[in-house]
Amino acid sequence: MSTAAAPVRPLGSLRSGKVLADLLPSSRARDIALVVGGAALTGFAAQIAVPVPGSPVPVSGQTFAALLVGTALGARRGFLSLALYAVVGMAGVPWFAEAASGYAMPSFGYILGMLLAATVVGALARRGADRSVLRTAGTMVLGSAVIYAVGVPYLAFATGMTLPQAVAAGLTPFLIGDALKAALAMGALPTAWKFLGRKG
Repeated sequence: MSTAAAPVRPLGSLRSGKVLADLLPSSRARDIALVVGGAALTGFAAQIAVPVPGSPVPVSGQTFAALLVGTALGARRGFLSLALYAVVGMAGVPWFAEAASGYAMPSFGYILGMLLAATVVGALARRGADRSVLRTAGTMVLGSAVIYAVGVPYLAFATGMTLPQAVAAGLTPFLIGDALKAALAMGALPTAWKFLGRKG
């Protein structure tokens, strides 16, 4: 009788390879609807915006939506969804934060950062990073860091601020809001998996 131990699976490997969107019946129409729907959700959430005194960047719901879209749809569809959001907004549809459009605005770097962040968190979600509270928290923190890593230097370049000034105007005022958004995701995503009976 063999006494060999069962192979140890890496963290998040159980039932990994799927994101929440994969639980819907597979079809090209599904993927198109998810990409368009994710872009629309981000555009809608962007209209929930509050100006920040002394900063050209408002507090808005678009970063939270972008991270949720990437996590729920996966890297490829998340990228396409945020790319659609960016391209349509650049073309003139006023669905960036504060009903803005185009690309000649200091906060445009955050939109580019969201595109990259959606791809990163989507790749992590496919490895099970949205199945528990702690892993979801880490995923949201990393996604937010990616957004700031692009958005803050872009803000400094576009406005002529020094990097410390850009950090003070484009990062520091948003940390409390980001913590609240992460807390919402920490509750929503693992709960969705548990409800669907697919927690890894």
